[in-house]
Order: sequence, then structure tokens, then C-alpha cells
Amino acid sequence: MQPEIDLLGLPLKTFGLMFALGFLAAGAVISRRLRETGHAPDWAYEIVFAGLIGGLVGARLYWMVQNYDQVRGDLVGGLFSGSGLVWYGGALGGAAAILAWARWRGIFGLFLADLCAVPLALGYAIGRIGCQLSGDGDYGKPWNGPWAMAYPKGTVPTTTPVHPTPVYETLAMGLVAYALWTLRDVVRPGVLFAIYLALAGIERFLVEFLRRNAPGALGLTAPQWESLAMMAAGGVWLWVAARRGGLRRAPAAPPTRPAAAHA
Repeated sequence: MQPEIDLLGLPLKTFGLMFALGFLAAGAVISRRLRETGHAPDWAYEIVFAGLIGGLVGARLYWMVQNYDQVRGDLVGGLFSGSGLVWYGGALGGAAAILAWARWRGIFGLFLADLCAVPLALGYAIGRIGCQLSGDGDYGKPWNGPWAMAYPKGTVPTTTPVHPTPVYETLAMGLVAYALWTLRDVVRPGVLFAIYLALAGIERFLVEFLRRNAPGALGLTAPQWESLAMMAAGGVWLWVAARRGGLRRAPAAPPTRPAAAHA
């Protein structure tokens, strides 16, 4: 792991670098898709900026709610502190900001949902690379398996070999992003985002069994309950879509030939 790198005397946090790279990659995917669908590619910058600001605020607010005892004496200072971010809070905050932007731009609907599916999966995969490089505590439970590793120099260090769960999540969500990209012109509007919800929920639900988060109600962690909500939403969405015309797009009609001119 490498929590920090030195660039000409300037210390750079690897988590922050991967965080930025995730947004850049998301913007590139969005720009490509906007161009494919006949929209302005420059809108990608606006979407990324809205998602970045909303995501940071949402991630921080979510962390403050979970750790209220630590910040209740200074809520404003706690909001602008440089540490403590929660992915689900970032997803909610980013989604709210992007929905507000979409309403302003007039593309509020299923197209927007599908547009965000691949970038969400890809950004998550890249973000977990940052977790792995920085050793920020998102690693798993102690394990003596063949690829177990310790994080002695991480920002949350441990010398005990553990499951490298950030690696698992990067691989899983990278595959999800690739699968969603290949399906972008195959499924009906809205179905792509429903598939994202289901697969992202399944991935996080399963990896939580290997992570260090404390169990809560019925022995499940808070992220597992949130994942179940994502899985249920995606599953119901797919079921409704299947009953209302199927999941695949209708095949494009072949071009018609002009009638032959009479002599």
C-alpha cells in the first residue's frame, strides 16, 4: 500500500488521487454516452461537478449522523472537517444534486438513470483502489488464506493478515461496469439502472460478510440492510419492466427501399 506519494516535494494522498480519477473516468463515460445519444457531450462536466459537490456533502452528512456523538458540539466544524466519508451518503447526496441538475436541463427521466449506471459502477471500482492503496480500514476480517495481506503502513494500520476486500470490490464492480456498458443499447430505458441497483446491492451485501463492520439487526450490518434495499428496488423494477413489455429493446425496423420508378 502507499497512502501518500511525493511529487516534487508535494505530498499527495493516493485515496484522493483515486477519488479524482474515479470522477474523471465517470465523466469520460458520460461524455461518450451523451455523444452516442445525440446530446451535448459538454454536459458531462456539469453532471460530474454536481455529483462531486453533492456526493461530498452527502457523504459527510451521512458520517455525521452515524457519529453524532463526536460532532454534536460543533456541527458546522464537523461538516467541513477533512475526514469521515460514507459511500452511501455520497451516493444519495450525489444523486440529489444530479437530479436537480437534470430537472434544470430538462432530461429528468429514465435516460438520466441509465446514463449514470456505468459511471456509478466504474467510479466505485476505482475508488476502492484508493482504499486499497491508503489502507484506510475498509479491509476485511483476519484471514490466513493464500492472498491475505496486512496493512502495517495504512492510515488505519494492521499487522494481522486480513481479506483485501477493496481488491474484491474493485474486481467485482469493474466487471459490473463492463457488463452494463455492453448492455447499454440492448435493454429498454430504465432497465440498465435497475440492473445496476441489483448487482451493486448483491456485491456489497456479500462482501460485508468478509468486512470488519459490526453486525446490527438480525446479524446484518447497516450496509447490508442498505444493500437489501437496493436489491429489492432493482428486482421490483426489473419485474415490473418485464411484465410491461420485456427487458430488451424492440429490434430496429429495417430501412425501407424506395419504390422502383416506372419506365
